This record gives sequence, structure tokens and C-alpha cells, in this order.
Amino acid sequence: MDFKLTPEHTMIRSVAREFVDKEVVPRANHWDRTETMDRGIVTKLGEVGFLGAVIPDTYGGMGLDALAYCLIVEELGRGDSSVRGIVSVNNGLVGKTILAWGTEEQRRAWLPPLCSGEMLGCYGLTEPDSGSDAAGLKTTATRDGDDWILNGSKLFITNGTWADVALIFARTGAEGPKGITCFVVPTDSGGFSARPVKGKLGLRAQDTAELSLDGVRVEDANRLGEAGRGFAVAMSALDSGRMSLAAGCVGIAQGCLEASVEYSKQRSQFDRPIASFQLVQELLADMAVETEAARMLTWRVAAKADAGEPHTTESSMAKYYASEVAVRASNAAVQVHGGYGYIDEYPVGKYLRDARVATLYEGTSQIQKLIIGRSLTGISAFL
Repeated sequence: MDFKLTPEHTMIRSVAREFVDKEVVPRANHWDRTETMDRGIVTKLGEVGFLGAVIPDTYGGMGLDALAYCLIVEELGRGDSSVRGIVSVNNGLVGKTILAWGTEEQRRAWLPPLCSGEMLGCYGLTEPDSGSDAAGLKTTATRDGDDWILNGSKLFITNGTWADVALIFARTGAEGPKGITCFVVPTDSGGFSARPVKGKLGLRAQDTAELSLDGVRVEDANRLGEAGRGFAVAMSALDSGRMSLAAGCVGIAQGCLEASVEYSKQRSQFDRPIASFQLVQELLADMAVETEAARMLTWRVAAKADAGEPHTTESSMAKYYASEVAVRASNAAVQVHGGYGYIDEYPVGKYLRDARVATLYEGTSQIQKLIIGRSLTGISAFL
């Protein structure tokens, strides 16, 4: 595949890099230390168009292709993965899901405010007892005339306390994947509450929440897709989400490489810059090669998405490899920085903490291997 960037792609990347260096990088350390983030960043992300990057302009978005979106997300990952998460969830998991599965009325109602930043979305799939086994979720939706009554809880939900609207996956039928339905739920609905999750290893500034649904009444008009098709809705969203997460991980790795090259040229030991040491150059070389390989895997997913081709396996490959590369690159970057890498005067320690969760959410590395293995053999290792 030809991954040559067009002038538009180059411009988008430049705009994203400038935005990150101006609006994100100077604040990332403070946000991380305080486990808070200025809510005004949502407005700024909306103004620059990133919250609706992949949504057609008909619904208020930028209408960018998947590759351009990956370039934006990579830069956000380089700056602060907590900010990257806002964009990834609002765009890929919420916006694109409403675009793909919603009625025209639903699209026009929800997408323009999500693109502008007037509203923010979250994706309610994971539960306290249902992570990798998404089909085992326990939240229920019971029909009551023209409405549905939702009861249950969700955990580790990005944007959870900030969101104005949530995609909630609930059981409407028998056990297993065929009994799940997706609903668009306003977070100001009666019985809906969100509690922030604090004390995280990484992504400390990101709004992460536990959602509680206690008799939440939702109109059937807010059902997204057919009843019982919610698992298909969820899995289609994860294809896009995994591509976005892979791009963010490439950003982390790129940030580690740039920080390490700069530091190694400035830091002297034994009367010479440590960049002149062979084993330091080995660390840098490994970072550079693996970062570029992860980038190419991610761009391959984007190319398939832009061509309208299935890309489930490719998304899993990119997410698996890029997330593991981000962990290796950040660990190596701390090694290059030595003791200074262990304090937050430099960004590499934060990169390491932020990277670690990428091997867990939107499908662990082990789950990605099973998806890839199923594609290779035609035999599912899932029960």
C-alpha cells in the first residue's frame, strides 16, 4: 500500500502538532500531578475541529479520512494521552457509531453538538464484572410501553463524568451476544449518575468514571440499531477505536524517541554526550524502528478503512503491536534519561505510566492475539 501523505495530510499533521505544543504540552505535567484537566480543553478541541474530525461536514464534522484522523491522534498521544482519549472516544467510539448505526434523525440530533464540543460523549460497555468478556454484561434494559428502563453499572468509562450523552449497552434478551442492545442515553436522565475513578497509574488527568443506572427511562427512539444487535454495534466501534488507540500509542513512542534523542545529545558523562555511547544508540535505534513499524501497521488500517474494506484483524494487529511498542519505547526512554527519567521534570515517566494501560483497554493484548489467531486459522479460541 502507498502511504504517501497528501498536502492536506501534511497540513493536518502540522496543525495538530502546533495545537498540541501550544495547548497541551505546557499543561500536561500540571494536569497529571493534580489528576485534573481544564474542561476548557473540550471547547478548544471543538474549535479546531478535532472532536468531529471523521464526521462528515453534513453533521458538523471535518469529514477527514482515517489517515488524517490518525495523524491528529498521534500528535495528541505525543502531547498527553489523557487529551487523546477525549477525542478518540468522542470521534471513534461515539460519533462514528451514531453515524454508522443511527437513523437520520439521531444523526442530526446528536452529531453536530458532539462535533462542536457543545456536548461530549462516552461509551458505556465495560462493567465491573465484564471486561474482556463483553458479551457477559449484566446491565439490563426492560421494555415499558414505548420506553426502556435501564438498570446496572459501567466501569472505567472515559469522559464518564463530563459526558452529556452516553452509549449504553444493555441486555434486552437472552444471555450472550445476541441479547444486547445499544441506547443513546442523555446523562441528565433521572437515575443516571457518574462517580470519578481516581488513583490511576496513568491517564491521571483523564476523566474516568463509574456509571450507575437506577431505573433510567429511555425512549425507544433512542435505541441505536436493532434490538438484539448491540454486540455487533459494539464490535464495529472497537475496530475504529483500536485504530485510534494504535495511533495514540505511536504518538507516545514518537514522543519518547524525540525526548530521548534530545536528552542524549545534551547530557554528558565521561566528558562526552551519552548519545555517543553505543548502547544508548542501540536503545534509540530500537525505538525508532519499532515506532515506524507501529505507524505503518496503523496507517494500513486507515487505508483499509478509507477504502471501505473490512479491517478487524488489521485493527487488532495495529492495536496489539503499537501498545506493546509504546510500553517498550517509554521504558527505554526512562533508561536513556537515567535517574531524571524517574521524576516528572521530563515527560518520559508519564509516557511510561500512560502507555501501560494501552495494553489493557479496548481489548487486552491477549484478546488481540486471539482475534488474530482466529483470523489465521479459522478456529475461534473464545468460548
